Amino acid sequence: MNLVQDRPAEGEFSSARRAMIDSQLRVSGVNDPAILAAFASVAREDYVPAERRAVAYIDRAVPLGDAGVLSPALTHGQMLTAAAPVAADTVLVVSRNGYLAALASQMVASVTQVAPDGDWTAGGPFTLVLVDGAIEVVPDALSAALAAEGRIVTGMVDRGVTRLEIGRKVAGEVAFTALGEADFAILPEFVAKQSWSF
Repeated sequence: MNLVQDRPAEGEFSSARRAMIDSQLRVSGVNDPAILAAFASVAREDYVPAERRAVAYIDRAVPLGDAGVLSPALTHGQMLTAAAPVAADTVLVVSRNGYLAALASQMVASVTQVAPDGDWTAGGPFTLVLVDGAIEVVPDALSAALAAEGRIVTGMVDRGVTRLEIGRKVAGEVAFTALGEADFAILPEFVAKQSWSF
């Protein structure tokens, strides 16, 4: 049997979605019923190019060409678990791809999606910011978009290792806590500027 025959046919995406939930999310600690319901209701294959739909449910990032990558479902599941969204949250999703925003919209009333190089302040302040990728620095404009006591969930790059982290804004400053290693693509818009030292 070749690889093409192993890929799901158009009518089998719902089965692939259920398998993703059972074999990628649940077994890795993503068990919140609201989060799993969001994954069950959002068609992941709709957020990849047509030629990549057959691999939309694999357990790794899916390349999207100029739009970067679609993060693994587990990465998004871990982000949402850490974020613990509630209905009253106003959410900013920083991403080129709409999948994470679609998942979040199943759980909260207000979601704004902005590209990594976009204007993060429009519509803020936000009680929750989800950055769909790994960053080295949090720009002042993104911190300013976060409401007091708001939280931000993202991947952070530390010496080449990406970790899932959650930050909370207290007294105007965002303090982060590392939650563990995670599979994030690095966002070039959030890379720290290089400085020289002698």
